[in-house]
Amino acid sequence: MSKIQKRHAVNATNKKKILMIVSNPAMLKGFPVGFYAEEFTRPFFEFIKAGHQVKLVSPKGGKVTYDLMSDPGHEHTQAPDDLITIGFNHHKEYSKLLENTPSIQNVNVDEYDAVFLAGGGAPLITFKDDDKLHQLVSDFYEQGKFVATVCHASCLLLWTKLSNGELLAKGKTWTGFSDAEEKISDEMVGVKVFEETIESEARKIPDTTFEAAGPFEAFGIRDGRLITGQQQQSSFFVAAMLLDALSEN
Repeated sequence: MSKIQKRHAVNATNKKKILMIVSNPAMLKGFPVGFYAEEFTRPFFEFIKAGHQVKLVSPKGGKVTYDLMSDPGHEHTQAPDDLITIGFNHHKEYSKLLENTPSIQNVNVDEYDAVFLAGGGAPLITFKDDDKLHQLVSDFYEQGKFVATVCHASCLLLWTKLSNGELLAKGKTWTGFSDAEEKISDEMVGVKVFEETIESEARKIPDTTFEAAGPFEAFGIRDGRLITGQQQQSSFFVAAMLLDALSEN
C-alpha cells in the first residue's frame, strides 16, 4: 500500500517586516569581496513570496556587490545555476536595490520583527569592529525580535554583546561556515583566506556551542530567537525556520 504524504504551506495573513543586512564591499587578499548572492536572494525570495515586507540595508550604505564567485553572471562563477539570483538580477525593481542601500544608521528596531544577515567574503572583515552593527543586532535580540545569520555572517556572534556585557551567543547553540569548509576554500584558491575562522574562534568561547554538519551540507539551527545556517546551501533552511518562527507570533 502506498504511503500518502501531504504538506501545507500557508501564506502570511499577518504581514511581518524583515530587515536584511548585507556587507559593504571590502578587499580580501587583494581581491574584491562582498556578500554571497544566494545567501541574500534566496531568503529574500522566500520572504516576499510568503507575503512579508523586506528592507535591505548595509552597515555603511551605498552600493553593495556580490562575491564574484557567487554571481551566476560572472565568468568565474561557482553558481551558474542559481536561478533565483539570475531572476533577481533581471528584475526591474529588485535589481536596483544593490545600487544605493540605506545605512543602518537610521534603522528603527521597533519597525521590524526580525533581522537577517547574509554572509560572504566581506563580513569577517567589515563586521568585526562595527560597533553600531553589533549594537543593532543586540537591540533586535533584546527587544524580543528574531536574529538570523547564515555562513560568515555568523561571525557577529563572536563579538555581539547584550546590555549586560555578555555575548549574545552565551548559552546558545549555533552554526556558521566551518573550519572544514574553510580548508576546502583555502585549497581551491591556493592561499589561507582567513587567519581567524568562525569555528576556531567560537570554540574558544565558554558557555556556547558551535555545531557543523559535513562540508557544504545544508544545516541550520534554531535556538529560541537565534537562527543560524552553515553556508549558502543552508540559506533556504534559515529562511524557512525564520518564517516558521514569525508565524508563531
